[in-house]
Amino acid sequence: MGIINVTPDSFSDGGKHGDPVGAAMALVEQGADLIDIGGESTRPGAATIPISEEIARIRPVVAALASRGVVVSIDTRNAETMRVALEEGARIVNDVTALAYDPDAAGVVARLGCPVVLMHMRGGPETMNALADYADVVADVKRELHASVAHAEAAGIARDKIAIDPGIGFAKTAEHNILLLRHLEDLVEPDLSMLVGVSRKGFIGALSGEPDPAKRAGGSVAAALFAIQRGAAILRVHDVAETVQAIRVWRGLAGLS
Repeated sequence: MGIINVTPDSFSDGGKHGDPVGAAMALVEQGADLIDIGGESTRPGAATIPISEEIARIRPVVAALASRGVVVSIDTRNAETMRVALEEGARIVNDVTALAYDPDAAGVVARLGCPVVLMHMRGGPETMNALADYADVVADVKRELHASVAHAEAAGIARDKIAIDPGIGFAKTAEHNILLLRHLEDLVEPDLSMLVGVSRKGFIGALSGEPDPAKRAGGSVAAALFAIQRGAAILRVHDVAETVQAIRVWRGLAGLS
């Protein structure tokens, strides 16, 4: 999953895509299977924007990519943005709040029958850092993800349409993120795909000593390989070419088809 944020303030690539459609097509050429489009930053401390502004940012990009046959996921927590993006041709909803932020979100996903990614997070961008308090981060995240899946199913979303995401970097310290990745197998559900997003995140800076997110490609690839060996089925990444190459080499060395 290649990342395209059409925002001025996302933590790594905000404001850097003057031509987001061209940037997305470049990621597809590099080997991305799908493109995740976000119009609202959810980095820690990010301010909420009007839904109308989010829609204005994502609508032309989603429509242009869908018309080219690109599989698009919409990274949003707002039901109206989900609806518009799906009508414009997006095929997947990726919600960092696991359909908890907008009371209409689960209904939109259920009614339109699209796949959805439910990510673990506590609070919102403004409050999540203060909520990174766990008795056992692996057990707590697993329990809270299970509750999110149950909520989605109760709203009429088929289980085979659901993927889960442990929410690396969201309401978690660097230590929490490392523990979750080390114990990722404990979060895996046999009938649910798992998406993991480690690309350029703060724990990579903590482990590597690199303060600039844009210079964390090597660490991001290492973390991505670590994640797929422990059950990740989808990797959400900025550095598509490097990640695809690393996976191909790893699979070849391991004798995997």
